[in-house]
Amino acid sequence: MDIRNIAIIAHVDHGKTTLVDALLKQSGTFRDNQATVERAMDSNDLERERGITILAKATSVEWHGHRINIVDTPGHADFGGEVERILGMVDGVVLLVDAAEGPMPQTKFVTSKALRLGLKPIVVLNKVDKPDAEPDRALNEVFDLFVTLDANEEQLDFPVLYASGRAGWADTELDGPRQDLSALYQLVVDYVPAPTQLARADEPFSMLATTLASDPYLGRLLTGRIETGTVRTGQSVHALSRDGTEIERFRISKILAFRGLARQPIEVAEAGDIVSLAGMTKATVADTIADLAISEPIPAQPIDPPTISVTFGINDSPLAGRDGDKVQSRVIRDRLLREAESNVAIRVTDTPGGDAFEVAGRGELQMGVLIENMRREGFELSISRPRVIFRDEDGGRLEPVEEVTVDVDEEFSGVVVEKLSQRKGELAEMRTGAGGKTRIVAHVPSRGLIGYHGEFLTDTRGTGILNRVFHGWSPHKGSIPSRRNGVLVSIEDGVSVSYALFNLEDRGRFFIGSGEQVYQGMILGEHSRDNDLEVNPLKGKKLTNVRASGKDEAVVLTPPARPTLEQAIAYVEDDELVEVTPRHIRLRKRYLDPHERKRESRKGA
Repeated sequence: MDIRNIAIIAHVDHGKTTLVDALLKQSGTFRDNQATVERAMDSNDLERERGITILAKATSVEWHGHRINIVDTPGHADFGGEVERILGMVDGVVLLVDAAEGPMPQTKFVTSKALRLGLKPIVVLNKVDKPDAEPDRALNEVFDLFVTLDANEEQLDFPVLYASGRAGWADTELDGPRQDLSALYQLVVDYVPAPTQLARADEPFSMLATTLASDPYLGRLLTGRIETGTVRTGQSVHALSRDGTEIERFRISKILAFRGLARQPIEVAEAGDIVSLAGMTKATVADTIADLAISEPIPAQPIDPPTISVTFGINDSPLAGRDGDKVQSRVIRDRLLREAESNVAIRVTDTPGGDAFEVAGRGELQMGVLIENMRREGFELSISRPRVIFRDEDGGRLEPVEEVTVDVDEEFSGVVVEKLSQRKGELAEMRTGAGGKTRIVAHVPSRGLIGYHGEFLTDTRGTGILNRVFHGWSPHKGSIPSRRNGVLVSIEDGVSVSYALFNLEDRGRFFIGSGEQVYQGMILGEHSRDNDLEVNPLKGKKLTNVRASGKDEAVVLTPPARPTLEQAIAYVEDDELVEVTPRHIRLRKRYLDPHERKRESRKGA
């Protein structure tokens, strides 16, 4: 069968996964009466809740005798480790751009990777049926982006389709018949080259592993595109590392091919097809699986370095072990090493004490997703504030800088520019677009953006959109002001009392309500001033004959401002931790005892 391998790349929320749904439906992958879910490719719970793609997934459709293998890739730069490897598996890319928003930072990030690999893009302007769509402007911006990214002449001569993924149509003309996606299928078949490997089908088998998964029955599953030859179930092969060292020899116990949304076992797979292999025990991502006659590994894509690190420790608070069943450092270490194995953008190192582990990754979102997955699995953790990873080069200290693209109403542009400049950001571009929206592009140090997103939403009253992508390394830009306010810290263990909280409300805003377990050193809320304040949340009303309990009216508390996981991680300072359990997110001081805190702060000073 004639094969085409394509990746669909786009910015977050530009409609990739919805378009794949429509391609699956129109290719006959689903029966007419089959129950289907919306955004079928976002199978992970977190992906459905957040509406973003985190893991790259493959599917395949058949159309007029052609098999089209489609990879749906993450659009967020924090998951860029996925994108880089996936692009090595395909022969063409479909670049999906929202006709109203135009190319966005993550579009730029993924497209630059694709163009560098020499892939020829097909541009699909999606959502052209929206009232604020401006397809001509979006198309010009795409062309300008390609020029900026040094696209060659062949790549600049890209075909364009106008589409609506939700309505399930694509056309070569903006005012075409708008019936179905036939134009997209046809363009993929005509424009994307067939895998060049098919010409090398008579050579020994070799495949570069690009993603790792595990199956309860089959064990490790490595997915990749077969570069040369054919592979059969039961064949003896070996795994080679990047430098050509043999890792292990094994027999292939199962070959799974993507057919629609399901993986089906097949006996033989040929060069050019994307398959998953089972049977190995040690081989991992970026290794070459090959016939025993092959000794040279296939070159693997270099991965962008991590930019932030977070310390994962055991939960040692007085309330530890009440929610989760995975609390030992050994169990936490095994889980983190498993994650680093399948996610090449993450690095895990032990700390001297052995109770905590340094996890380096791409960004706060990637860390937040890992922690959220672990708490759902029953882990209890204490998490430090994210720290930026610096680089020493030519005797100078370099720090990671991100390109921040902000779309805000004109009235909020002043405060956004002011806040970004306070964080040592440099303004690169500012322009007013349609509908009174202002687009601001700035280059800001990564450490200046830690914890900024919540403040940004407050400043823009929830109407602003902020996107960020790794820009490069630059000399250290000096100190950046951190959180302005201090915190309210408990001096007692027990259950919080509404009377006590009511009397403390003028001191700041609370993260907890009444009737909640608290302990000494736990952070209860944010102080209205810049210093920390120790408070007693257990102080009840002393009752006497004169002041009976029935005389006063019941106190009404302001609802607590409970931080989400990402907000909590970004909020804490260096002397604070986030206690994460399956049911609770609490903030606490690193040292719970007030005397110990004073001693440590003197040492630090």
